[in-house]
Amino acid sequence: MLEQLGLNEREKIAIRYVKERGSITNKEYQEITGVSKVTAFRDLWKLTEKAILEKSGVTGKRTIYKLKMGS
Repeated sequence: MLEQLGLNEREKIAIRYVKERGSITNKEYQEITGVSKVTAFRDLWKLTEKAILEKSGVTGKRTIYKLKMGS
């Protein structure tokens, strides 16, 4: 399924992480992929734009991303 979405390897890692743990933060994404804060934000934003993840909670450090229903 992930291959059909045209995702890069980091995005696939994030989706697997969310499936296992229920959610992901920007900081967690940085830690598991080794990218900068800006790149993590950009990647997570792309996943929300593709309707794979949805933002939950307040903005900033408390923002978490969860799988969107049906993803």
